[in-house]
Formats: sequence, structure tokens, C-alpha cells
Amino acid sequence: MESQPTTTGKGWVFTQEAFDALLGWLNPDRERGAKRYEEIRRRLIRFFTGRKCVAVAEDLTDETMNRVARKVQEGLIYTGNTAPYFYAVAHNVYLEYIKPKPYVPPPPPPRDAEEVEREHACLELCLERLQPRSRELIREFYQEEKKAKIEHRKSLAERLGMTPNALRIQAHRIRQVLLECVRQCISQHKSS
Repeated sequence: MESQPTTTGKGWVFTQEAFDALLGWLNPDRERGAKRYEEIRRRLIRFFTGRKCVAVAEDLTDETMNRVARKVQEGLIYTGNTAPYFYAVAHNVYLEYIKPKPYVPPPPPPRDAEEVEREHACLELCLERLQPRSRELIREFYQEEKKAKIEHRKSLAERLGMTPNALRIQAHRIRQVLLECVRQCISQHKSS
């Protein structure tokens, strides 16, 4: 059986040498080792099929074989009947497979360009309605990103003669006024 190099999830590559080592571990006689490999592979496919993994039984079997081959290549010391070792690894592969995957919500649908433009126009209108000091504070507050943002806000608070916490409170209040203004503006555009 010819084996193509494949990469497992952990970056290990299943090479011809790894396959040869696995066959040698199964039986010193290469032909008997190959027969044992095929026999265990068939049993593992039945193992996964019996656990209602029919669609991926072969993939899970291959993952099991790859993991055992990796251990053998790394110097696995295990004597006796090799099948129980494969089943123990297969059981772990199965448990990983059935483990609930974290829910990843689908991306939001693309927004309508007119709607985005309307929101920007409303935001600009609402910013113009603010007192000049509040408008400048909120624009300054939301500049920069990550660490630069933290440093920028510290210097802004010092420049305005307030503590960083007082600056956050002031920015929060201005933001609430802006949000309400933008909501009203958008609802007026929708109703007209």
C-alpha cells in the first residue's frame, strides 16, 4: 500500500517512513503487517460506523491511524496485541468528534449602501448640533486603536484637566446624546 504524505491537525506529516514504521510495529514481516493494518482499518471503520459516524467513518479511521503512526514513529513502546491500542486512540478521536463545536454565527447580511449613507449623514448632523467642546471631546476620544488609544485618552484627560475616569463618563454621556439624536434622525428619514 503506497502512502502519500499527509499533514495531521498538529502539523505532523504522515510519510512513507512513518507508514513503514507502523507496519513494522504491527508485524516484523511487512506482508503480515500490511494485512494486519487492513484488518484493523476495517474494524475501525465498523467501530465509527457503529457510533453513527457513517459519513466520516473513513476520515476518523485515517485520523486514528495517523495518530498511532505518529506515536510509533516517536518511539511508542507497546507490546502485545496492537488492536486495543488502536481502539483506545479511536475512542479519543470519537470523543473529540462528538464534542460540541462552538457556535459561529453567520456573518450579518451586507448593509444597504443608502442606509449606511443615511446613518453617516445623521451622525454628522448630530455632531454639528453638539456644543463645540463636546464635539471636539467625542472626536478626540474615539481616535487611535489598542495601546495608542489608551495613551491618547490619558493625554486627552490631562489636557482637559480631568481624570481618565471622568473623561470616560463625559464621553459616555455625549455618546448617549449622539445615539438618541441619530436614532431620531434615522426614524424621521424612514417615516418620510
